[in-house]
Amino acid sequence: MIRVLGSRLLQALMVAVLVGALTFLLMSLLPGDAAYRIAVGRYGYDMVNGAAAEAVRAELNLDQPLLWRFTAWMGDLLSLDLGKSLVSGTPVIDVVLHELGSSVKLALGAVVLSFLIGPPLGVLAGLNPGGLIDRGLLLISTATRAIPHFVLGVILVLIFAVWLAILPSAGHGGWTHTVLPSLTLALGLAAVSSQVARDATVKVASSPYYAFGRLKGLDGFTVFRRHGLRNIAVPVVTYLGVQLVYLIEGVVVVETLFAWPGIGHGLVHAIVQRDIPVVQGAALAMGLMFVVLNTCVDLANHLIDPRRRDA
Repeated sequence: MIRVLGSRLLQALMVAVLVGALTFLLMSLLPGDAAYRIAVGRYGYDMVNGAAAEAVRAELNLDQPLLWRFTAWMGDLLSLDLGKSLVSGTPVIDVVLHELGSSVKLALGAVVLSFLIGPPLGVLAGLNPGGLIDRGLLLISTATRAIPHFVLGVILVLIFAVWLAILPSAGHGGWTHTVLPSLTLALGLAAVSSQVARDATVKVASSPYYAFGRLKGLDGFTVFRRHGLRNIAVPVVTYLGVQLVYLIEGVVVVETLFAWPGIGHGLVHAIVQRDIPVVQGAALAMGLMFVVLNTCVDLANHLIDPRRRDA
């Protein structure tokens, strides 16, 4: 376990450097005048002219070399200071923490829903391979996984918000506002986890130790609970680490689609406004969130699979 935590800490440091460098470089390569875009974000289109843009450029040292500005940002990062928003002047750490809380709420809801939908269906299909449930699950999971986030989100809005009128289409408030964006992410995750659970169930159900449990006179539920459930859970939880890329990628699209005030939604607005410190802080938080979630997956596998504890 110490080895796992040590490797994840090293990954976090690498993520901080690489994400900061790539974000800074890509933002600097965007066309247009960054000073003018920042001035627009501050004062509005009607109040901005060349003089205002030049004042912003001088104030924020945007006329300094790129290497100087990046070195200054890395120095601040080493002191755990992400700087201030170029548009609002708010400390970036406050902006990121506020938005990250909403995104974590959405992501956790998506993961919980995906586990309630995907693995149970996968187990049912795997216990009867080639049956009606197995064929239907393959068709539905393939189609769901192929649909982009924004298309799936629009379909859910049309069904539950427009036709049935039982859920809000967008916004942030009560728990009902969380359902559609979480479900949009969860369906994509469940489409994959159901197939992983199905394949794991087929493999476990055909194993000698599973057959031996039945020969001992144990009923089907007892054999599954004692000899099947934990062995099926290991690949499902392991593959969750791969799915986290899909989850973090989908957060940006889904939050924008549903006007959810999370870190993905804030990242899009910061890019439009050329608010480089906020973009760097948001990208860094998303990268570190990926490392943290993968660490949780490794620790969960460590607890589920006794073979890892003996290694």
